[in-house]
Amino acid sequence: MYPFPQTIAPAVRTHIDAQTAFLNDMSKSLFSSFQQMCDLNIQLMQTMLEETTLASKHVLSADRQSELLSAATARTQPTTDKLRAYQQHIARLAADSQVELARVTEQHVQNTTRTARALADEVARDATEQTERGLRAQQETVRQFSDPFIRPGNGAAQPHASGSTGQTQQMPPSQQQGSKDQRAATH
Repeated sequence: MYPFPQTIAPAVRTHIDAQTAFLNDMSKSLFSSFQQMCDLNIQLMQTMLEETTLASKHVLSADRQSELLSAATARTQPTTDKLRAYQQHIARLAADSQVELARVTEQHVQNTTRTARALADEVARDATEQTERGLRAQQETVRQFSDPFIRPGNGAAQPHASGSTGQTQQMPPSQQQGSKDQRAATH
């Protein structure tokens, strides 16, 4: 009913399990890195919002224009320092993520390679067996076609009807007369 076998070969199952474990660990690592990046972005936004609120309080509380400029310039240095720290955190997160992905890959590459090699060997062995079976079936078919007088039931060859008597018995009566005339003319 189905073009594929219902059972899964053990080599296929182990290779799928190895690939699944590898992809699960990779996705866990990537998700962890993404979560850390989101936490860092939330922390940056909170810090920037606090800095903006503090700077706007200083600007609004300033009485003179010189106080206004000094309050604005006083807030730029802490903001710049916080942005620089944010960039360093991103670089550290990227490096940690790369190290974690390399660790996961190194951890799973041997098992995945081993299962892939076993799967390839099994597929090659099955393909060889299928080819040999197909070749035997073709050879049997060719053998049967090369000797068409072999009966499948008893396997004995059936002799050809030879001579003029056999020919006369198989011919319709109208052709029997014509063949008798031809024989008489040739003799």
